[in-house]
Amino acid sequence: MDISDLKIGREGTFIPPFKSNINTVKSYENEGYDSIFFADHILNWVPESIWIPEITDLATVYPSPHLIYDVFAMMTATALNTKKINLGTGVTEPFRRNPAVLAQTFLTLDELSRGRSILGIGAGEKENTIPYGIKWEKPVSTLEEAVIIIRRLWESDEKIDYDGNIWKLKNALLRLKPFKKGKFPPIWIAARGNRMLDITGRLGDGWLPIFLKPEIYKVKLGILRKFAQKAGRNMDEITPALIMGVITDEERDEVDKMLKNPITKNTLIPLYHEDFKPYGLSHPLGENIDGTLEFIPTHYDKDSMLQILEKIPTKMCRDFYLSGTPDEVIGQIENYAKVGVKHIILFNISILCGLKYIPRSNKCLKMVIKYFRN
Repeated sequence: MDISDLKIGREGTFIPPFKSNINTVKSYENEGYDSIFFADHILNWVPESIWIPEITDLATVYPSPHLIYDVFAMMTATALNTKKINLGTGVTEPFRRNPAVLAQTFLTLDELSRGRSILGIGAGEKENTIPYGIKWEKPVSTLEEAVIIIRRLWESDEKIDYDGNIWKLKNALLRLKPFKKGKFPPIWIAARGNRMLDITGRLGDGWLPIFLKPEIYKVKLGILRKFAQKAGRNMDEITPALIMGVITDEERDEVDKMLKNPITKNTLIPLYHEDFKPYGLSHPLGENIDGTLEFIPTHYDKDSMLQILEKIPTKMCRDFYLSGTPDEVIGQIENYAKVGVKHIILFNISILCGLKYIPRSNKCLKMVIKYFRN
C-alpha cells in the first residue's frame, strides 16, 4: 500500500480531571490523527499493588491506575467537541453490554458524531466481568451472536426473532437509523485465534488485534483473508487495523530505561502463551494462559506481581512495542504498513513510566504524526 494511505489513530481513554481530556482529543484532531479509540474497562491492566512511587511517580498524582470514566460518556463528550476525527471502542464486549444496547448506543453515537463512530468489539475478559459478579462464559459464541444481533437490529425495518444459544429475541425492534442513510457504524472485531478470525472474515468490517509483531500480523492477516474469501467476501470490505503500544523519547537511553520499567513489562501480561514461546518461556501467569482473557489485576499483591514481571525479558518489550526515537518509531510503523496494516492506533505506554515522560513522549508522537501527514 502507499504509505500516504495509512490511517493513524490514538488511544484516548479519559482519566480525571475530565476537562483536560477535552483539550487532548481536540489536539489529536488538530494534529491530524484519523481516529481516537477508547478502552471499555472498569479495571486497568496495571495492578494497584505496583502503582507505587518507586516504580512510577505518576502514583504521586493519580492514586490509582483504575481511574477510568465510562467509555460511552467519553465518546459522547468527544463527539460533541470534535468535527472530523473518527471515534471507536478499543474494544467493548457483549457481557456488560447487551447486543441490543450496543446497537442502540452506537446509532446514538453515530448521530452525535455525524457518522464518525466505529464499534470495536471483542470477546471480553475476566478482569471486567468476574470481579463484578458478571458471568463470562462461551466468550467467542457470545461475541458471534452479538454481532449477528446488532446487524439484524440495524438492518431490519420489521420486528425480529432470533433463536440463538446465548440469546433469544422475540419481536425485537430498533427504530433508530444511521446518520448517513444506509451507512451503519463499521464493526471492527478484536480477533486473534482462528475461530475469531473466521467470525471477522464473515461478519466484520475491520480487524482490530493488539500488540502483534509484524511477521505474526502478516500470517494472521493471510488467515483472515482466506476466511473472508471462503465467506464470499472481498478483503477490501475489511479494514486491517492494529493497536500498538509506544515507548518513545528523543534520547535512546531514556527509551531503554522505560523498556525495563515493571509497568512497561506489566502491559505485556495480556499477551498470549504463544508469544512467550520464542523466548523459551511459558506465560508468566501459567502454562497455556491467554493473558488478555485471564488476567485480573486485583488478584496480585506487590511481591507476587513483581516476581511475575521479572520473568518477562526486556527484549520482549523491544519486540512487542513500537520503541525508540521518533525516527525509529516511524520506521517501525512503515514496516507494519508493508505487511498490510491500514489503520494503526498508537497507545502511548511511555506516560505510565513517569511524569517527565508525558511531555517528552507526546512531543515525539507529534513528530511522528507530522511525518506521516506531510
